Amino acid sequence: MSKDRHQILNMLTEGKINVEQAEKLLNAIGESGGEENTSEKSVALKSPKYLRVVVNEGDQGDQVNIRIPMALLRAGIKLTSLLPDEAQSKIDGALKEKGINIDFNDINADSLEELIDAFSELYVDVESNSGEKVHIYFE
Repeated sequence: MSKDRHQILNMLTEGKINVEQAEKLLNAIGESGGEENTSEKSVALKSPKYLRVVVNEGDQGDQVNIRIPMALLRAGIKLTSLLPDEAQSKIDGALKEKGINIDFNDINADSLEELIDAFSELYVDVESNSGEKVHIYFE
């Protein structure tokens, strides 16, 4: 048994992933049938590791290249479970005042993984007439 397959099965037994997610991961590494699979489909099933934001202000301007680990986002969601209910209510209220309708009680590890999976193919590319470019994507 390969190290990757063993790690996926451990995550499944620990309840970190469900059966469907384990199956996707096993297919992605190509071990469900014992062969290595390097097709585009298997690459697309891999969970993104980073949120990338790249800003280029033309040839002479500033350049910004930010790579945010998805593990940081996952850890942040786990930390919300430590917040007292009263603090969560205040945060939810403040966000709603700004037009962001998020309920921290509804956010858990499974819903976060669904959100990350949904955004895995997100690619935003903006270019202005002055040569400024902004790229936002997951990798």
